[in-house]
Amino acid sequence: MLLFQEAAQEVAEEVISEEKTLSVVDLIMNGGVASIVIIAVLFVLLAVALYIYFERILAIKAASKVDKNFMNQIRDHVSNGKLEAARLLCAQTDSPVARLTEKGIARVGKPLEDINKAIENAGTLEVYKLEKNVSILATVAGAAPMIGFLGTVIGMILAFHQMATSGGQAEMGLLASGIYTAMTTTVAGLVVGIIAYIGYNHLVVRTDKVVHNMEANAVDFLDLLNEPI
Repeated sequence: MLLFQEAAQEVAEEVISEEKTLSVVDLIMNGGVASIVIIAVLFVLLAVALYIYFERILAIKAASKVDKNFMNQIRDHVSNGKLEAARLLCAQTDSPVARLTEKGIARVGKPLEDINKAIENAGTLEVYKLEKNVSILATVAGAAPMIGFLGTVIGMILAFHQMATSGGQAEMGLLASGIYTAMTTTVAGLVVGIIAYIGYNHLVVRTDKVVHNMEANAVDFLDLLNEPI
């Protein structure tokens, strides 16, 4: 009886020791050269996406900071004919609103249509600066899942090729291991794509807020020029 219990215990220990656990590193390393290369590419895309997101969010945050008294001071200077003081104030204020206002002040005395056109052109340039490299995030969001799926397809092809070349004698456990290892590239691609997609949409929303603020201040400046002095 004691020998039977010891034998059963040894068998249980062997089963436990043979129990397979999922490890991210093992999944990556066991996927073959193609899987490792694709995972490495996805990691690079993730690093690029995170860098662009945080760099742009800081730039947009800085651009959205506008002194609430800025337009009031501009209004006072322009109403009193102190255009140079107004331009100096714009030069000292590092924001898209200030740069748009400076373009308008530089053309005071010309037809209102010319002033409006100059502000629009400056606004287009400011929007381009705010959206710098943001399109790369959209590209990563779309390309990462496709790259991950490519890795899975390559892994599946290799797994079925092994089955075909083994004359039907391939072990199902080995094939299953190869298949779920190959699918890790799809998971990695989806994770990178989701992160890039969320970051892209957040940047778009933040940029739109800055653009709306620029448009509102441009309208205020044009209304100021229409006021009788």
